[in-house]
Amino acid sequence: MDWARLRRYSGNNLIAKGEVDMPFIQVNILKGRSPEKKERLIREMTDLVSEVLDAPVQSVRVMINELEPEHWGIAGESVKKRNEVSK
Repeated sequence: MDWARLRRYSGNNLIAKGEVDMPFIQVNILKGRSPEKKERLIREMTDLVSEVLDAPVQSVRVMINELEPEHWGIAGESVKKRNEVSK
């Protein structure tokens, strides 16, 4: 195993030899947001992470995971069930 390479991509902000790693952000949200809102989220998260970590915008990756309401639970109930009860 190439431990130096693994260390380089292990999530450190600054890595061996002064290189900057590739920030990777994952966001979990419920389905239902518009494509425009998701584009805005990607843009603003990219800009913020680039600024805070002093990383080039081109190196920032953002992944949005959209979840079904029945796949997300709060206080022992799915969001789908909670939404049905609150109607």
